Amino acid sequence: MNLFRTKSLDGLLGSLSPGEGGVGLKRSLGQLDLVMLGIGAVIGAGIFSSIGTAAVGEVAPDGTVVRYGAGPALILSFALLGAVCALAGLCYAELTALIPIAGSAYTYAYATLGELIAWIIGWDLILEYAVGNVAVAIAWSGYFASLLRVFGIDFPFWLAHSIRDVTHSYPERIGELPTVFGMPIAINLPGIVIVALITWLLVIGIKESARANNAMVVLKLAVLALFVGVGAMYVDPANWQPFAPNGWKGIHQGAAIVFFAYIGFDAISTAAEETRDPQKNMPRGILWSLAICTVIYVIVGAVATGLVPYQQLKGSDPLARAFEIAGLGWGQAIIALGAIISMTAVLLVFQMGQPRIFYSMSRDGLLPKWFSKVHPKFQTPHVTTILTGIVVALGSTILDDDETYDLTNIGTLFAFLVVCVGVLALRIKDPHRPRPFRVPFVWVVAPLGAVACLYVMLGLPAAAWERFGIWMALGAVVYFAYGRRHSRLNAAGPAGGGATP
Repeated sequence: MNLFRTKSLDGLLGSLSPGEGGVGLKRSLGQLDLVMLGIGAVIGAGIFSSIGTAAVGEVAPDGTVVRYGAGPALILSFALLGAVCALAGLCYAELTALIPIAGSAYTYAYATLGELIAWIIGWDLILEYAVGNVAVAIAWSGYFASLLRVFGIDFPFWLAHSIRDVTHSYPERIGELPTVFGMPIAINLPGIVIVALITWLLVIGIKESARANNAMVVLKLAVLALFVGVGAMYVDPANWQPFAPNGWKGIHQGAAIVFFAYIGFDAISTAAEETRDPQKNMPRGILWSLAICTVIYVIVGAVATGLVPYQQLKGSDPLARAFEIAGLGWGQAIIALGAIISMTAVLLVFQMGQPRIFYSMSRDGLLPKWFSKVHPKFQTPHVTTILTGIVVALGSTILDDDETYDLTNIGTLFAFLVVCVGVLALRIKDPHRPRPFRVPFVWVVAPLGAVACLYVMLGLPAAAWERFGIWMALGAVVYFAYGRRHSRLNAAGPAGGGATP
């Protein structure tokens, strides 16, 4: 039963103690900062890259259909995901207002479902933030090389791709790679450089990072506005026929693919300890950013599939490609630049989220103490920020983007599911506690949110489930080898840490 002991909310809120070195996190973010962080995290590689695969689908080299595409009905995929994320977002809003502590779903699970579930979620969230950022870094590098080509600069192929990406996506070009001792090598140099710069920015301060993000959000929204405004003038309604070529199966599986476009709104919750008046600002930041992004996605999806036949959107840069095919080559550079700015903002917010989850887990004893060290001057979790940067940089030069998209999607959906269940658990366990924000019709919204997340997960291929199982099994080994023995709850016992048997 010790595995399922939970922290009481009073004990959890009382844990807002400084990290290693006696320094805590600085509260400097307001409501606008949170909305902009949410938009910065959500609008990125998903809308600029995965939208093409979601519309067209994916076919294996032997002709086997891996997953069906939504076609022009992609807008329904976006609407479906908007509804699913709204259900989860409402549950996040209640918990972030009630528990304004760094750690996101990990912290909420610790207060509602127990230590073992909290560990599982903390380990699972690595898939969303660190592994998700690997996919973004890979996509960033591809758009960077595409932008250079517009100006006649051909960036070396072997310096812009990971070796696994070349093997899986460009096998015909493997002969172009240089070799060392007979082994072909490829390095994602742009991805490494941008991750290093983002890591440095996050180390020097959360407020400085938020200002940079705000500027990038304004630019990315301007680029998408350009795409919609110009593209709408060239829309041919005939391209919307057939509207749903693969029926509901295509809409469902298309939603599972493009779910990556929605990942990020929950990253707002990782900054709870650095937010002013979090009880009010956290729910508003989550729900406003989610609503704004859903409207933008539906409009962009309608224009993209109306601009060119949806079959031609396949590729890593579908929006830029749509302009090029439509004869609007002048806009290709602008779209590519917008994608780079957009994904830089995503890298920034995701890179901010992962260290704060490590920080919370370390503060609870589930990870070594040095994970919760805070810089004495900048008041940021600098050690884990640098560690996350190294992992993401190395991953971007080793892994394949399609695999990381799927793994990130399934991990994030699982975390959303647990948050929906956690809201109900806390309503039963502590029903009379004042809640600054309450989920309306919670006994309908929360179960429906959990089921909806599971439904979207079922649209992912079997390989994603297999890798997810392996990852979670590895996490269980780490927990029982280290986390359980060093847990502060275990050390304190029921009387000391606010634990509930």
